[in-house]
Amino acid sequence: MKFSKRALWKLKNKNKKLKPEKYKKLKRDTLRGSVKGTLERPRLSVYRSNENIYAQLIDDTTSNTLVTCSTLDREIKLEMANGRTCNASQLMGKKLAELSLKKNITKIVFDRGPYLYHGRVKALADGARAGGLQF
Repeated sequence: MKFSKRALWKLKNKNKKLKPEKYKKLKRDTLRGSVKGTLERPRLSVYRSNENIYAQLIDDTTSNTLVTCSTLDREIKLEMANGRTCNASQLMGKKLAELSLKKNITKIVFDRGPYLYHGRVKALADGARAGGLQF
């Protein structure tokens, strides 16, 4: 099911019995409906927690993860004190680009998930672009 933002808000306000988890799933499915990764252009999926940020390149046709990276990786953790800064996210984006270029992946589709394109998510995207990935 694909809903517009307005339809989601109407659905949320109209049906008070709609659980927050179900609303989040509907919202996620609307975004994922337009973003699909292939082997030529894998999807860069971003997950952001309070402490760290994680990213992976996914081929949706075969449901395989091609490359993963996070602020918990040893090289990044040694350079940064904590993983919740924009500098750590930018460094992780560069590391992810380096790993993907080793696997001959240059073009990707960016999937920010339910997060706004701001702060750490934007820093990760900028770091990946600086590392050589094309969105």
